[in-house]
Amino acid sequence: MKQFEKLKQISETINKITENIGNWNNWLVLFVVLISAYNAITRYLGKYLGVDLNSNALIELQWYLFSIIFLLGGAYGLKHNSHVKVDILYNKFSDKIRTYIDILGTIIFLTPFCILLIYVSIPTVINSWRILEMSPDPGGLPRFPIKTMIPISFFLLFLQSISYLIQKFLHLKTNYTIMEEKSISKER
Repeated sequence: MKQFEKLKQISETINKITENIGNWNNWLVLFVVLISAYNAITRYLGKYLGVDLNSNALIELQWYLFSIIFLLGGAYGLKHNSHVKVDILYNKFSDKIRTYIDILGTIIFLTPFCILLIYVSIPTVINSWRILEMSPDPGGLPRFPIKTMIPISFFLLFLQSISYLIQKFLHLKTNYTIMEEKSISKER
């Protein structure tokens, strides 16, 4: 239906952004594995050689990348409907009731939670940038860039929740179903 085309277009644009960030995020996993392996190898090799080969910067980089993967993964997980759900009763309901539950859960819990975390984290991020916060460890990394990822990630999750609401609304009104939901339904 033409009246819902604009909503569908907004949802698809948000989905593309989330998918691109998720694909980029997948590459970070490889870097975390490589850095972790390097850190482990140098730790044991250093013990064997009697020399400290560890680097606080690399250890912190490993933590930072893992944090980025986790934070950016929220929106990607919502897009692919892969978050853990306690569905003791959920699967027993009709598709229409499940859609209403998803809409209400998103409006009552997810969206306000994202807004709250953005609101609460921004002053901390601003302060961290103002003082150019650094790690207290010798050779550590700056903290302000990683703290910036908190409001960014919850903003992306907020955007994806809007897309999710649009999709659920369109599903109720036009039986519109995104590809990921179709594939997940077939797997169950």
